[in-house]
Amino acid sequence: MRAVIQREFGGPQVLVVEEVDLPAPAEGQVRVRVEAAGVHAVDVNIREGDVPPSMPRPPLPMTPGREVAGTVDAVGPGVDRTLIGERAVAHVGFLNGGYAEYALASAAALHIVPDDVTFPHAVASIGTGRTAQYVLDEARLQETDVVVVPGASGGLGSHLVHLVLSSGATVVALYGGVRKRAVVEGLTSDRERFLALDATDDSWPSQMDGLLGEREPSLLIDGVGGTTARAALETLGRGGRVVIIGWASGDALQLDTGDIVGRSLTVSVPLGRPLPQLRELEARALAAVAEGRVEPVVDEYPLDRAAEAHAALERRRQRRKVVLVP
Repeated sequence: MRAVIQREFGGPQVLVVEEVDLPAPAEGQVRVRVEAAGVHAVDVNIREGDVPPSMPRPPLPMTPGREVAGTVDAVGPGVDRTLIGERAVAHVGFLNGGYAEYALASAAALHIVPDDVTFPHAVASIGTGRTAQYVLDEARLQETDVVVVPGASGGLGSHLVHLVLSSGATVVALYGGVRKRAVVEGLTSDRERFLALDATDDSWPSQMDGLLGEREPSLLIDGVGGTTARAALETLGRGGRVVIIGWASGDALQLDTGDIVGRSLTVSVPLGRPLPQLRELEARALAAVAEGRVEPVVDEYPLDRAAEAHAALERRRQRRKVVLVP
């Protein structure tokens, strides 16, 4: 079979497609004929050798990829053989191996994919979707909230936008430049509870004020940081909540005690620790897609363009969830 092999830590060029042996599932495992493999920001960190403290550094050579969807084609000892032929998705965790035509996963990690959910959408649910579910749980989202989401064109940002709207709340979706405008404006046809604004236009806060009237944003979910996040922070009303989930710009949101006390803000960083109840979060995320409450936005790359997909993520040129299609 074909698989992406990484023999050293480094830039995207270390990801090379090779012919390798077909893996055999061990006890408690299944083998999945991969139809979609998720590409995640943490994959880039692992490729560079910059592994988070909560993860073991993988031995080399390795095949990256921690999210796979496809058809179960073999099972190991102790696994129900009726799973063979099922459409399934799984987060394979520290096993990695997703960037390949076949991958191994724990049978306990499998979720059956409904027929009307595509494999790329299933992959987006199992990784990005579960994170979005957790973030909104931690944010204590309410129907009365006005939520500012910088980076709304990305995989996680777009997921958050859909979930906020499905809760009945209002969302201010920020995007970075005209290239990303169509992606964000296409997320929904709801123009009563959805504002799409270009964060590269310094007048976006005043545009927002004109559209919201007397309402003020009550929740900021920031994965961008930098000047965009700071401008968004300034729009929050008294008693607002700030949820920091990253800083794709390279600079974390700058705030101090004066900001917090002055406006009675609540600040949380929910992704700095392992996510609890992962399987429940994954099931909820997959159900949200199956029920039509979320439609993930994805960009598909062939397996032999894995290096290009990583490079696009690093340059922040990627506007959607990245999925490899073997």
